Amino acid sequence: MNKAACIVACALFGAAAGRAHAQTTASPPAAASRLDEVVARGTLRACTTGDYKPYSFYRSDGQFEGIDIDMTESLARSLGAKVEFVKTSWSNLMNDFVAKCDIGVGGVSPSLERQKRAFFTQAYMVDGKTPIVRCDDVSKYQTVAEIDQPATRVIVNPGGTNERFARQYLPHATLTVYPDNVTIFKQILAGKADVMVTDASETLLQQKLNPGLCSVHPDKPFQYGEKAWLLPRGDVVFQQYVDQWLHLAQATGEYQSISDKWLK
Repeated sequence: MNKAACIVACALFGAAAGRAHAQTTASPPAAASRLDEVVARGTLRACTTGDYKPYSFYRSDGQFEGIDIDMTESLARSLGAKVEFVKTSWSNLMNDFVAKCDIGVGGVSPSLERQKRAFFTQAYMVDGKTPIVRCDDVSKYQTVAEIDQPATRVIVNPGGTNERFARQYLPHATLTVYPDNVTIFKQILAGKADVMVTDASETLLQQKLNPGLCSVHPDKPFQYGEKAWLLPRGDVVFQQYVDQWLHLAQATGEYQSISDKWLK
């Protein structure tokens, strides 16, 4: 090979090698995020049970209301989208969320079991399990040991952290699983149950809605808990957007204003 031919061949080889190196070292294309999908679609699909005041309640006119409902609508506005609420139940929440929704809202408590299938936002409320009883019985049910007796009729809604708490910590009590989380507190007032252990925030609201019921030491719950929203597992881009939106909603007072609307 003469010198000129060698120069041409080497140049071609070098260019090919450069292209190959660029192909092997270039960053892979970014994975599609639910953030982009929601913006393009113009709708934000939110799974919620609609049976958990003050977070999410399904009214008789077919509309949802509550803290998380107002907050979800605010998030959607920030994305230039409208909310499409998908009604679910606590026992079906995770399956419905994975199959049908972009977020899951409505007083959801982060748990390791749920974390296996989804991401969570940062917590927007610290909460914990505490009893609600007839006001005359407050002194009788101060501790887990006092509740965990065969004569105590504990009532829970199915499929969520309330049932899980009762089955784990109250195995000796008489347990009733009641399907309607909206009217369940009336069962205590009517004398058909003695205790429900649920989130302190819910007990504070329910004692206002149901005179004769009292929350037991809501400032000192039996265990630590939080409220957060479900997000698609692995979608860090969407998670960071929602977390930043939530941070700003708290910093600007928007979240507090919405919370006060439903709790005060």
